[in-house]
Amino acid sequence: LGSVYYSLAIIYMKDKKIEVVKTNFDLPEDKKIFPLTDDWHKDYVEKYVAPSYRQGYLEAFDLTKVEENLKNKKNIVYNFQLQDGSWTNALVVPQKYNSKGELEVVLFAARDITSEVQKEKELTESLKNALAAAEHANKAKTAFLNNMSHDIRTPMNAIIGFTALAVTHIESKEVVKDYLKKINMSGQHLLSLINDVLDMSRIESGSVRIEYADVHLPDVLHDLRTIIQGNVHSKQQDLFIDIQDVRHENILTDKLRLSQVLLNIIGNAVKFTKVGGTISIRVAEKPSSKKDCGIFEFKIKDNGIGMSKDFQRHVFDSFSREHTVTENGIPGTGLGMAITKNIVDMMGGKIEVSSEVNVGTEFTVTLECKFSGEMEQLGPIPELIGARVLVVDDDVNTCMSVSKMLREIEMLPDWTTSGREAVVRAKEAHDQNSEFKAYIIDWLMPDMNGIEAVRRIRQVIDNDVPIIILTAYDWADIEQEAREAGVTAFVSKPIFMSELRAILTKPDVIERAENEESKKSEHLNHKGKKILLVEDNELNQEIANAILQEIGLEVDTVGDGMDAVEVMASEKGKKYDLILMDIQMPKMDGYTATREIRSLESENCNVPIIAMTANAFEEDKQKAVQAGMNGHIAKPINAEVILKNLDEIFGKKA
Repeated sequence: LGSVYYSLAIIYMKDKKIEVVKTNFDLPEDKKIFPLTDDWHKDYVEKYVAPSYRQGYLEAFDLTKVEENLKNKKNIVYNFQLQDGSWTNALVVPQKYNSKGELEVVLFAARDITSEVQKEKELTESLKNALAAAEHANKAKTAFLNNMSHDIRTPMNAIIGFTALAVTHIESKEVVKDYLKKINMSGQHLLSLINDVLDMSRIESGSVRIEYADVHLPDVLHDLRTIIQGNVHSKQQDLFIDIQDVRHENILTDKLRLSQVLLNIIGNAVKFTKVGGTISIRVAEKPSSKKDCGIFEFKIKDNGIGMSKDFQRHVFDSFSREHTVTENGIPGTGLGMAITKNIVDMMGGKIEVSSEVNVGTEFTVTLECKFSGEMEQLGPIPELIGARVLVVDDDVNTCMSVSKMLREIEMLPDWTTSGREAVVRAKEAHDQNSEFKAYIIDWLMPDMNGIEAVRRIRQVIDNDVPIIILTAYDWADIEQEAREAGVTAFVSKPIFMSELRAILTKPDVIERAENEESKKSEHLNHKGKKILLVEDNELNQEIANAILQEIGLEVDTVGDGMDAVEVMASEKGKKYDLILMDIQMPKMDGYTATREIRSLESENCNVPIIAMTANAFEEDKQKAVQAGMNGHIAKPINAEVILKNLDEIFGKKA
């Protein structure tokens, strides 16, 4: 008792006296036994006990009721708070009864329980928070399932409905072609919904890893522009892309995950911005305190529907959507930004959002990246030192950014935001015998488009002066007209220093057609190659057979990995140039089948094997390589991806 309780006292019930055995304050020996009067008791309570606990204390330890309260009990216990905020556990324990069974002596003990109360409060608060989080998660998942039910049924309804319509209009080629196009679009949307759900599941399970590698930043931005430009064009939106002080174009990062983060944000910007709206993307490099590192800031801004202040606090929550697809007609899982936030966190960066309803939204992603590869060429280009350049773009930021880079290579830039003014400047420079040695002109400008500006400028300048079209869009449709007007070369926004140096030194050579439709790659001729298709699903067999035969391949099919091993172990296996291997099969999976084939004691063991599977994640590709496969194709398959893999295996075109 002495080690646990800071106060111990013996109370003599009949004499109404108290003997203090132990206390936490100094008490003279002659004062340790004294009468226990009601006034003393009340004075003690008022002096030490917190107001909200005084009444309870007096009732618990009222001497006139102690004996009654102790009937059929071992003790009386009361927890209360003191004036100084600490907590005490007090108890009364019977010590002696007389021959009549009347209570004569009790022990009063008190101990400090402040830490215990605090822990209990923390535990209660923790449980309360956990309960709130669980309730929030349950509500979110319920809302998610309701939304997903609607969002999945929408493309499914389109797929089923247009399929039925295509059957009824089978004789009309154009009508059926239109229906098939819509079926394909709905299928791609359905696939994106599924991918979002699977991505979030893998992130939560901790199976996503950041794979750092050398990345050329211009490639990331140009690839993103190529991907989004179709949707931007279809909504007649203005797209502005520029860079600011990016001096290191080669960095160490995860290209796949960085692209996923930016594409999620940019995709939302396009999706939630009305027809004719504006999307701007700006990339800036800022100094880092770490050696050989830079802080890269990606800002994506739109003038779309925006978000309420309340929703901005939940925009990165899983399954979070401010409006359902029913309300605004915009589909989605509510997982895109949660995935984005998780990836940014895993990359050691941060993401911030600023938004206002009906005004627009700006997301800022900040990542610290180590520099990699060779340092970009800096300093002047000797043959261009002092040369005048005219930059023409209706976006002031682009004009200033390109002009700054031109000054770094010791050229003399002027800029204007007007095509008409550019023509006037060109005439003025010619008349004053102070020619511009190059022109960098935006394609789409409000007062006069770039091609018309070029056409008029060419009327007053020499043909050997390079005129470069700078654009955030695909130029395939206007390339011929532009060439005829006098355009020397094209370059994509955003333009980086390495690209600017290259385009200025070799404008007739450095061109990059970014649009995949305009530069569909030519493939090797693979006609006549014999393929063993290993697939257990009959529908998948039929689809794969049709695609493979369409591109001129000869196909044999088996329905299990065990059958594939049996075929390749026989003489028949020598005729196959390639195996397309499913992974999940009933008797023997694709990984095991591949290992079995690789262990054969014949030349058949070296046959190229490509995984063709619905297991589409990066770790699945690694498993395929570890099993001895030469490639990986994710379902659903298409001819272009198959041909690309065949090119890689059988040799690319020179």
